[in-house]
Amino acid sequence: MSIQENSSLTYRRLRRAIGFLGISLPITLIIASLFKPWVSFQVSISHYYYTNMRDIFTGILCAVGLFLIRYKGFGNKQWWKNDNLLTNIAGVMAFGVALFPTSPPENIRKIYTLVTINEPWLNYLHFGFAATLFTAFAILSLFVFTLGQNRDPGVPKSIMDENNIYRTCGILIFVFIILVPLTARYMPSIKYSTFFLEMLSLFAFGISWLIKGRALGDTGMIGEKLYGERNIKAPKVDEVAGDE
Repeated sequence: MSIQENSSLTYRRLRRAIGFLGISLPITLIIASLFKPWVSFQVSISHYYYTNMRDIFTGILCAVGLFLIRYKGFGNKQWWKNDNLLTNIAGVMAFGVALFPTSPPENIRKIYTLVTINEPWLNYLHFGFAATLFTAFAILSLFVFTLGQNRDPGVPKSIMDENNIYRTCGILIFVFIILVPLTARYMPSIKYSTFFLEMLSLFAFGISWLIKGRALGDTGMIGEKLYGERNIKAPKVDEVAGDE
Protein backbone atom coordinates (compact mmCIF):
# COMPACT_ATOMS: atom_id res chain seq x y z
CA MET A 1 0.00 0.00 0.00
CA SER A 2 1.37 3.41 -0.99
CA ILE A 3 1.76 6.32 1.43
CA GLN A 4 -1.10 8.12 -0.35
CA GLU A 5 -3.43 5.13 0.01
CA ASN A 6 -2.51 4.69 3.67
CA SER A 7 -3.14 8.39 4.35
CA SER A 8 -6.51 8.14 2.63
CA LEU A 9 -7.57 5.16 4.73
CA THR A 10 -6.42 6.92 7.91
CA TYR A 11 -8.64 9.89 7.12
CA ARG A 12 -11.58 7.59 6.49
CA ARG A 13 -11.11 5.76 9.80
CA LEU A 14 -10.88 9.06 11.66
CA ARG A 15 -14.05 10.35 10.02
CA ARG A 16 -15.88 7.14 10.88
CA ALA A 17 -14.75 7.33 14.49
CA ILE A 18 -16.04 10.91 14.76
CA GLY A 19 -19.35 9.94 13.16
CA PHE A 20 -19.88 6.87 15.33
CA LEU A 21 -19.09 8.81 18.51
CA GLY A 22 -21.59 11.53 17.61
CA ILE A 23 -24.38 9.06 16.97
CA SER A 24 -23.53 6.86 19.96
CA LEU A 25 -23.76 9.63 22.58
CA PRO A 26 -27.57 10.11 22.65
CA ILE A 27 -28.20 6.41 22.07
CA THR A 28 -26.01 5.48 25.03
CA LEU A 29 -27.74 8.02 27.26
CA ILE A 30 -31.20 6.79 26.26
CA ILE A 31 -30.29 3.16 26.98
CA ALA A 32 -28.86 4.15 30.36
CA SER A 33 -32.07 6.04 31.17
CA LEU A 34 -34.06 2.84 30.83
CA PHE A 35 -32.44 1.59 34.04
CA LYS A 36 -34.16 3.77 36.62
CA PRO A 37 -33.43 4.92 39.28
CA TRP A 38 -29.76 4.57 38.29
CA VAL A 39 -30.22 7.27 35.63
CA SER A 40 -33.38 9.24 34.95
CA PHE A 41 -34.21 10.73 31.57
CA GLN A 42 -32.92 14.31 31.33
CA VAL A 43 -34.36 17.38 29.60
CA SER A 44 -31.21 17.81 27.55
CA ILE A 45 -28.08 15.88 26.71
CA SER A 46 -26.01 18.37 28.70
CA HIS A 47 -27.95 17.63 31.88
CA TYR A 48 -26.57 14.09 31.93
CA TYR A 49 -23.49 15.74 33.39
CA TYR A 50 -25.37 15.68 36.71
CA THR A 51 -26.15 11.95 36.56
CA ASN A 52 -24.19 8.73 36.85
CA MET A 53 -23.53 9.09 33.10
CA ARG A 54 -21.35 12.15 33.63
CA ASP A 55 -18.12 10.33 32.73
CA ILE A 56 -19.68 8.89 29.56
CA PHE A 57 -21.03 12.31 28.55
CA THR A 58 -17.76 14.16 29.10
CA GLY A 59 -15.64 11.26 27.81
CA ILE A 60 -17.39 11.02 24.44
CA LEU A 61 -17.37 14.79 23.99
CA CYS A 62 -13.66 15.00 24.80
CA ALA A 63 -12.93 12.10 22.42
CA VAL A 64 -14.81 13.87 19.63
CA GLY A 65 -12.94 17.08 20.45
CA LEU A 66 -9.58 15.33 20.38
CA PHE A 67 -10.31 13.61 17.06
CA LEU A 68 -11.51 16.88 15.51
CA ILE A 69 -8.36 18.72 16.58
CA ARG A 70 -6.18 15.81 15.45
CA TYR A 71 -7.98 15.79 12.10
CA LYS A 72 -5.86 17.79 9.66
CA GLY A 73 -7.91 18.98 6.73
CA PHE A 74 -7.03 21.39 3.97
CA GLY A 75 -6.89 25.15 4.34
CA ASN A 76 -8.86 27.65 2.29
CA LYS A 77 -8.81 31.43 1.99
CA GLN A 78 -12.57 31.44 2.62
CA TRP A 79 -13.01 30.59 6.31
CA TRP A 80 -16.31 28.76 5.77
CA LYS A 81 -14.49 26.36 3.44
CA ASN A 82 -11.38 26.02 5.61
CA ASP A 83 -11.47 22.39 6.71
CA ASN A 84 -8.60 22.67 9.18
CA LEU A 85 -9.88 25.86 10.82
CA LEU A 86 -13.44 24.62 11.29
CA THR A 87 -12.48 21.23 12.71
CA ASN A 88 -10.10 22.90 15.18
CA ILE A 89 -12.84 25.30 16.27
CA ALA A 90 -15.31 22.44 16.63
CA GLY A 91 -12.79 20.42 18.65
CA VAL A 92 -12.19 23.25 21.11
CA MET A 93 -15.94 23.83 21.42
CA ALA A 94 -16.52 20.13 22.19
CA PHE A 95 -14.09 20.39 25.11
CA GLY A 96 -15.86 23.57 26.21
CA VAL A 97 -19.26 21.86 26.25
CA ALA A 98 -17.84 19.00 28.33
CA LEU A 99 -15.81 21.05 30.82
CA PHE A 100 -18.14 24.04 31.29
CA PRO A 101 -21.42 22.33 32.23
CA THR A 102 -24.90 23.76 31.99
CA SER A 103 -26.62 24.97 35.13
CA PRO A 104 -27.68 22.07 37.39
CA PRO A 105 -31.31 21.25 38.13
CA GLU A 106 -32.70 23.04 41.19
CA ASN A 107 -32.60 19.93 43.34
CA ILE A 108 -28.95 19.12 42.57
CA ARG A 109 -25.83 20.86 43.76
CA LYS A 110 -23.27 21.69 41.12
CA ILE A 111 -20.53 19.14 40.59
CA TYR A 112 -17.32 21.04 39.97
CA THR A 113 -14.66 20.17 37.45
CA LEU A 114 -12.63 22.82 35.66
CA VAL A 115 -14.96 25.59 36.88
CA THR A 116 -15.03 26.16 40.64
CA ILE A 117 -17.72 28.83 40.75
CA ASN A 118 -21.44 28.74 40.12
CA GLU A 119 -22.43 31.87 38.26
CA PRO A 120 -25.46 32.27 35.92
CA TRP A 121 -23.26 33.53 33.09
CA LEU A 122 -21.45 30.18 32.98
CA ASN A 123 -24.67 28.62 31.70
CA TYR A 124 -24.65 31.05 28.76
CA LEU A 125 -21.01 30.19 28.16
CA HIS A 126 -21.99 26.53 27.90
CA PHE A 127 -24.75 27.42 25.42
CA GLY A 128 -22.26 29.48 23.43
CA PHE A 129 -19.86 26.55 23.16
CA ALA A 130 -22.69 24.22 22.10
CA ALA A 131 -24.12 26.64 19.53
CA THR A 132 -20.70 27.26 17.99
CA LEU A 133 -19.99 23.52 17.94
CA PHE A 134 -23.15 22.67 16.01
CA THR A 135 -22.73 25.67 13.72
CA ALA A 136 -19.25 24.41 12.81
CA PHE A 137 -20.71 20.94 12.17
CA ALA A 138 -23.33 22.41 9.83
CA ILE A 139 -20.83 24.57 7.94
CA LEU A 140 -18.52 21.58 7.46
CA SER A 141 -21.35 19.55 5.94
CA LEU A 142 -22.62 22.37 3.74
CA PHE A 143 -19.44 24.00 2.47
CA VAL A 144 -16.45 21.71 3.09
CA PHE A 145 -17.61 18.14 2.52
CA THR A 146 -19.21 19.18 -0.76
CA LEU A 147 -15.89 20.30 -2.26
CA GLY A 148 -13.80 18.33 -4.71
CA GLN A 149 -15.97 15.33 -5.49
CA ASN A 150 -14.20 12.98 -7.95
CA ARG A 151 -16.91 11.49 -10.15
CA ASP A 152 -16.08 8.94 -12.81
CA PRO A 153 -17.15 9.90 -16.37
CA GLY A 154 -20.50 8.51 -17.43
CA VAL A 155 -21.89 7.83 -13.95
CA PRO A 156 -25.31 9.53 -13.73
CA LYS A 157 -26.06 11.63 -10.67
CA SER A 158 -28.37 10.11 -8.08
CA ILE A 159 -30.62 11.70 -5.48
CA MET A 160 -28.44 9.79 -2.99
CA ASP A 161 -25.30 11.55 -4.19
CA GLU A 162 -23.01 12.27 -1.25
CA ASN A 163 -23.21 16.04 -1.75
CA ASN A 164 -27.00 15.91 -1.44
CA ILE A 165 -26.60 14.04 1.85
CA TYR A 166 -24.06 16.54 3.20
CA ARG A 167 -26.26 19.51 2.32
CA THR A 168 -29.32 17.87 3.84
CA CYS A 169 -27.44 17.06 7.05
CA GLY A 170 -26.05 20.60 7.28
CA ILE A 171 -29.47 22.19 6.84
CA LEU A 172 -31.03 19.82 9.38
CA ILE A 173 -28.36 20.64 11.96
CA PHE A 174 -29.15 24.35 11.59
CA VAL A 175 -32.91 23.74 11.76
CA PHE A 176 -32.75 21.52 14.84
CA ILE A 177 -30.45 23.88 16.75
CA ILE A 178 -32.62 26.91 15.95
CA LEU A 179 -35.65 24.97 17.17
CA VAL A 180 -34.03 24.26 20.57
CA PRO A 181 -34.53 27.75 22.06
CA LEU A 182 -37.79 28.30 20.17
CA THR A 183 -39.47 25.17 21.51
CA ALA A 184 -38.12 25.82 25.01
CA ARG A 185 -39.64 29.30 24.97
CA TYR A 186 -42.91 28.81 23.12
CA MET A 187 -43.69 25.13 23.76
CA PRO A 188 -42.49 24.49 27.33
CA SER A 189 -45.03 21.70 27.71
CA ILE A 190 -42.86 19.53 25.47
CA LYS A 191 -40.53 18.58 28.29
CA TYR A 192 -37.87 16.68 26.39
CA SER A 193 -37.83 18.70 23.17
CA THR A 194 -34.28 19.92 23.77
CA PHE A 195 -32.93 16.41 24.22
CA PHE A 196 -34.52 15.06 21.06
CA LEU A 197 -33.57 18.06 18.93
CA GLU A 198 -29.98 17.74 20.13
CA MET A 199 -30.13 14.03 19.39
CA LEU A 200 -31.37 14.63 15.84
CA SER A 201 -28.61 17.20 15.32
CA LEU A 202 -26.00 14.67 16.43
CA PHE A 203 -27.51 12.05 14.13
CA ALA A 204 -27.26 14.44 11.16
CA PHE A 205 -23.69 15.28 12.12
CA GLY A 206 -22.77 11.61 12.51
CA ILE A 207 -24.35 10.56 9.22
CA SER A 208 -22.46 13.28 7.38
CA TRP A 209 -19.11 12.14 8.78
CA LEU A 210 -19.87 8.44 8.24
CA ILE A 211 -20.74 9.04 4.58
CA LYS A 212 -17.55 11.12 4.15
CA GLY A 213 -15.66 8.27 5.82
CA ARG A 214 -17.28 5.77 3.44
CA ALA A 215 -18.54 3.63 6.30
CA LEU A 216 -20.94 1.83 3.93
CA GLY A 217 -18.15 1.01 1.49
CA ASP A 218 -17.66 2.51 -1.94
CA THR A 219 -17.91 -0.33 -4.46
CA GLY A 220 -20.73 -1.51 -6.68
CA MET A 221 -24.09 0.27 -6.42
CA ILE A 222 -23.06 2.17 -3.29
CA GLY A 223 -20.03 3.60 -5.06
CA GLU A 224 -22.13 4.71 -8.03
CA LYS A 225 -25.10 6.12 -6.09
CA LEU A 226 -23.20 7.85 -3.28
CA TYR A 227 -19.85 8.77 -4.79
CA GLY A 228 -20.31 8.60 -8.55
CA GLU A 229 -17.53 6.03 -8.84
CA ARG A 230 -17.29 2.59 -10.39
CA ASN A 231 -14.61 -0.07 -10.58
CA ILE A 232 -12.55 1.45 -7.78
CA LYS A 233 -9.02 0.05 -7.65
CA ALA A 234 -7.44 2.42 -5.12
CA PRO A 235 -8.58 5.21 -2.80
CA LYS A 236 -8.84 8.57 -4.48
CA VAL A 237 -7.58 11.85 -3.10
CA ASP A 238 -9.82 14.87 -2.74
CA GLU A 239 -7.42 17.66 -3.58
CA VAL A 240 -9.71 20.34 -2.14
CA ALA A 241 -11.31 18.95 1.00
CA GLY A 242 -8.82 16.36 2.18
CA ASP A 243 -8.22 12.69 1.49
CA GLU A 244 -11.26 10.77 0.42
